[in-house]
Amino acid sequence: MRCRATDGPPAGRRRASALPRAGRCWRWAVAALLGALAALAWNAARAADDAPLRIGSKRFTEAYVLAQVLAQTAAPHARTEVLSGLGNTAIVYEALRSGRIDLYPEYLGTIDQEILKNPQPSTPDAMARQLAALGFGVGIPLGFNDGYALAMREGDAARLGIRRISDLAAHAGLKFGLSNEFIGRQDGWPGLARAYGLAQRPGGIDHGLAYDALARGQIDVMDIYTTDAKIGHLGLRVLEDDRAYFPRYDAVVLYRLDVPQRFPAAWQALQQLAGSIDERRMIAMNARAELDGVPFETIARDHLAGRDAAAAGGPAPRGFAGKLLGADLARLTAQHVGLVAASVVLAVLLGVPLGIAVASRPVWRAWVLGVTGVFQTVPSLAMLAVLIWAFGRIGTLPALAALTLYALLPIVRNTCTGLAGVPAGLKAAAMALGLRRGAVLRHIELPLALPTVVAGVRTATVICVGTATLAAFIGAGGYGERIVTGLALNDNALMLAGALPAALLALACEAAFELLERAVLRRP
Repeated sequence: MRCRATDGPPAGRRRASALPRAGRCWRWAVAALLGALAALAWNAARAADDAPLRIGSKRFTEAYVLAQVLAQTAAPHARTEVLSGLGNTAIVYEALRSGRIDLYPEYLGTIDQEILKNPQPSTPDAMARQLAALGFGVGIPLGFNDGYALAMREGDAARLGIRRISDLAAHAGLKFGLSNEFIGRQDGWPGLARAYGLAQRPGGIDHGLAYDALARGQIDVMDIYTTDAKIGHLGLRVLEDDRAYFPRYDAVVLYRLDVPQRFPAAWQALQQLAGSIDERRMIAMNARAELDGVPFETIARDHLAGRDAAAAGGPAPRGFAGKLLGADLARLTAQHVGLVAASVVLAVLLGVPLGIAVASRPVWRAWVLGVTGVFQTVPSLAMLAVLIWAFGRIGTLPALAALTLYALLPIVRNTCTGLAGVPAGLKAAAMALGLRRGAVLRHIELPLALPTVVAGVRTATVICVGTATLAAFIGAGGYGERIVTGLALNDNALMLAGALPAALLALACEAAFELLERAVLRRP
């Protein structure tokens, strides 16, 4: 018994009816992206003559505090913007070189050894001449030396009779946990090991976490900054540098040479900071941040107002709810959502056409899926480092490129899978009815493959939400800012306050795609 034609349209036709609606969605997404890019370009052009004084910092407590001191000093005379926690010396210097920041707090020993790569210690005047040739200046000596040193638990050092770094050579079984930057620095572990004949093989660990690991007995020796607040708090023994390996690390300001001309009033105000911070004050400020949980802005404001730690007091440390719902939540959310949305749209614009192009070509498909699969295997920080080198800058652009590359694989793979799942007989029938290849693709293959393609976009979006937290390591913002700062302070609550919104955003994206499927793909 044959079914009547009035029983309803064929399933293929019902599925195909979703194409116009889906097509409109993609057109709206592309139009929105182009509009956003045009708005960004227009705003950038408008703001070119009113650019703020951008102050950067590295990713440890003291750098955060000093960046705020510089920013609050300059703020009455110029619009300022603080880009904190950009990463290690190489990343912050790259930000200065590319013009992403105008100045940041640095140390003479680091400039000499890491930036200028001088084989022998240089004088400040010699360093200034070398930097001037590169378009940079060094000045405003802040008044304290924050040197490198090695430290151990006092009890272990006393039991083993270790007081000097040279004593470590006789204890090959000690477990060293050193910051990754110190392990790779010219003035760090490689030279130190040669100078003292140390045969230990150190493991890399974040500086903020190393103190906790040392206190728990997970490591025996760590590298420290001599103004770290936790040295006395944990009762550590700082080992004597008996062979005078480490140079002085006097705190200064490294800046672009055009800063005094672009911001003359602010630069004049910054000059007043010279000699205003000694080791005692710096240790006290670090302690307020690390031990008392006082915000960096408050610490800097109290210092500039002439209030010491005892007189300043400061607000009680915020609980988890206060950190989660802090004033920066809206800004971080906008940055994170913007990065994810832009990268996913770019990945769709690249990945869907690429998947269509190679779906029916097995050799090309294998190559394309292999290349996009390789992107997924590259560690995120390594990918960001390569893209910083490729683009010659840090910030949003390399972060957006990295997220787009990570999102490509699920989109390309699902596009190929969806098109491969269309019955060959259905395509042959359409061709027999006189439809051209392009029409078959538009009206038959893509509508039937659309649910699989959307599933790939869904997966790519969730990947981008999680990976975007690493964008903060290169100054691109997002929820990762809280995670980066929490690592520097060893503040688990602050790290969770960054991780939880990212997880909630991923769940929200899942819910949005579920609604999209119900509204567009499953509608009869």
